Amino acid sequence: MPTRGRAVRFDHYGGLDVLDVRTVDFDDPGPGEVLVAVRAAGINPGEASIRKGLLDARWPATFPSGQGSDLAGVVTAVGPGVAAWAPGDEVLGWSDRRSSHAEYCLVPVDQLTAKPPGLSWEVAGALYVAGTTAYASVRAVGAGDGDTVAVSAAAGGVGSIAVQLLGLAGSSVIGIASEANAGWLTSLGATPVAHGDGLADRIRAAAPEGVDAFVDTFGGGYVRLAVEDLGVAPERVNTIIDYEEAGRYGAKSDGSATAASPEVLAELAGLAAAGRITVPVTTYPLDRVAEAFARLEQRHTRGKIVLVP
Repeated sequence: MPTRGRAVRFDHYGGLDVLDVRTVDFDDPGPGEVLVAVRAAGINPGEASIRKGLLDARWPATFPSGQGSDLAGVVTAVGPGVAAWAPGDEVLGWSDRRSSHAEYCLVPVDQLTAKPPGLSWEVAGALYVAGTTAYASVRAVGAGDGDTVAVSAAAGGVGSIAVQLLGLAGSSVIGIASEANAGWLTSLGATPVAHGDGLADRIRAAAPEGVDAFVDTFGGGYVRLAVEDLGVAPERVNTIIDYEEAGRYGAKSDGSATAASPEVLAELAGLAAAGRITVPVTTYPLDRVAEAFARLEQRHTRGKIVLVP
């Protein structure tokens, strides 16, 4: 028998007003699948772009459409032949079916990893997109011991995790963000630099021996700034958003798809559970999904926003 529960849906592209929370049927898991009762599910800028139709040429929606990739929850049923998971197992992972913003989610078994006991549901449900994107970005720029790396939007979901992964790799980090986030970035081990006019000069003052690599999580000209103003080699610049400038300058554009694996997610979950990386979360109930995305789309969030069914 199908399981009934609530899920986010939208019937056509548009603004926040198209989002709706409906009661729907969730199918029983098929071979290689499990049904997860979702405890937390992060939201991401890409989901807002898909809902607006901005990525229709690349990732068209089929209506009515669900949304959401990140998830953490409890396995409630397993499909035929599934031995890796059992009902009651606590997991985190992701869905490629735009379906995690819901009370239940069908997930292939190879898109899950065990939730560490010490990790909160909210952080577990926020890790996939932001964590794997940050992981891919740090790997793409080849950051290591002794490097100085600048990170744009350093207080955001991807940026703040990248800052911490860079620190664990032994790099010195210049965190570009608003002045309001300076103290928090300092607590993460970064040197905060305020964005805005005169940024290149402020970065040079903070890193008088130069910047070795640049992680751009915001877009809007940071690739050009890194290459032209700071002299960073294009192969050591990674942007997760400005693909046009990446192509123009020969920079990299690695994102979550290049690091999407249960092994990487397990590593990130272990770091978070051990307190080696911190992920601040702001939670909203599922039925306030439009309000959650309104806040996200202001692009001034610290850490992650998470829906709690």
